[in-house]
Amino acid sequence: MKFPRINCNISFVSLLILLSASWTISYPIQESFLQCLNSNSQPSIPFSAFCSQNDSSFSSLLQSSAQNLRYLEPSKPKPEFIFTPLHESHVQGAVICSRELGIHMIVRSGGHDYEGLSYVSEIETPFILVDLAKLRSISVDIPDNSAWIQAGATIGEVYYRISEKSNTHGFPAGLYTSLGVGGHITGGAYGGLMRKYGLGADNVIDARIVDVNGRILDRAAMGEDLFWAIRGGGGASFGVILSWKIKLVPVPPIVTVFTVNKTLEQGATKTLYRWQQVADKLDENLFIRVIIHVAPVTDSLRAVITKYNALFLGGADRLLQIMQQSFPELGLAQQDCIETSWIKSMLYMGEHPSDATPEVLLQGKSTFKNHFKAKSDFVKEPIPETALEGLWTRLLQEEIPLMIWNPYGGMMSKISESEIPFPHRQGTLFKIQYVSMWQDGSKNAERHMDWIRELYDYMTPYVSNPRTAYVNYRDLDLGMDKKSNPSFAEANAWGAMYFKDNFKRLVTVKTKVDPDNFFRHAQTIPPVRKTR
Repeated sequence: MKFPRINCNISFVSLLILLSASWTISYPIQESFLQCLNSNSQPSIPFSAFCSQNDSSFSSLLQSSAQNLRYLEPSKPKPEFIFTPLHESHVQGAVICSRELGIHMIVRSGGHDYEGLSYVSEIETPFILVDLAKLRSISVDIPDNSAWIQAGATIGEVYYRISEKSNTHGFPAGLYTSLGVGGHITGGAYGGLMRKYGLGADNVIDARIVDVNGRILDRAAMGEDLFWAIRGGGGASFGVILSWKIKLVPVPPIVTVFTVNKTLEQGATKTLYRWQQVADKLDENLFIRVIIHVAPVTDSLRAVITKYNALFLGGADRLLQIMQQSFPELGLAQQDCIETSWIKSMLYMGEHPSDATPEVLLQGKSTFKNHFKAKSDFVKEPIPETALEGLWTRLLQEEIPLMIWNPYGGMMSKISESEIPFPHRQGTLFKIQYVSMWQDGSKNAERHMDWIRELYDYMTPYVSNPRTAYVNYRDLDLGMDKKSNPSFAEANAWGAMYFKDNFKRLVTVKTKVDPDNFFRHAQTIPPVRKTR
């Protein structure tokens, strides 16, 4: 059915009268939602805030911030319509109306959920998508060392707005700058400052959230239990995050970055074994991650490359002293070091082009949009060299494999496991992210998925036991809810891996604030089931 051309300035009531006849037949969900929303939101909502499946812009809007192309395949379910709120009250209305009408609602801030849960619902249809992309204001208060950031802003925009006001303030969150802050911080949010200041979630001091009753609550109103749960307990289980108040942290006017590559012929195995021994014990101002990938050498030959990618809060001379004392095996030289500002270091670590200026962060464009499958682990003992050699063999079997090893220690070891729901703290040497990417769509997807699952199995003896995982690298292989209301035992399959003992407290909070499980997804925090 084709809609008549509509002036977007037409009144909301006139719009409903004009379209009610056709919507009554084909769009009962959208019509009912619109009518309810108009009664529960101020100011009124323009027609342009809605995009239904028949709209020519539907696909482009759905894909706009979706990162995992695997969940945009034609076979995947699509929302009945996309609603883009322009004001906080519109989000309140969306929650109230979805609940009243019994419509499953999912929420997207940045679209980086690894299993597409912020734009696809595989547990129930029909569903609607509330996209927070228009709620992206950022208010930086340097004298207070804080900022209020709306959920639809990207972390790159946050970094840029901080740098506009000060070159000696920063925020410890992600390195990939298109991450939406609404979901990013709910899972923890780690980056190059984590060894100095902890996670983004460790540095949240207030929040605004829409609860299941459509109320906007700040920290004082929601109480400390809910405030605890939303900082690291995973997104979309407790309410809709509208904004965070974050604590800014000091950074020096000059920082240093470097990248050093090691091939197997250059001793990559022994260097990486040594990195495992020292990475968590280095000066807390130094963050050295290892990116492991496969690159072509000739048309018929490929090689494993280990890339040491680092950020140091200080100048190159001091960095070289530390490296010579603690990790001389890497062979860092003066010419490898680049002194720059903190904001430009975020461009470097986020893999933006070398000639990019900080203004590129305002575009919110992703540098990582692929068909992919990812998994994660935490490591407590160095992985032996023989196991690394087996790892190289397996990486060479896949077309576009990627592993990222992120060091822990420093502040990450000083914060209690129960301070926030994110529990991976003292005793963790580093975190592993495994990724398989492919460019042929769904054609050979299962082959790539099988490869990463086999790699994950291979790593079992060398990682934490019991095995754990990072919720922002969501992995439905760990288990998923197929009934929209899992039991504690069922959800514990993934909950204990993401949150350890904190999962029990998260369930208690969920039961208190959302007993009917309105906010739900395939790996939701479940409420305790009611007994009849």
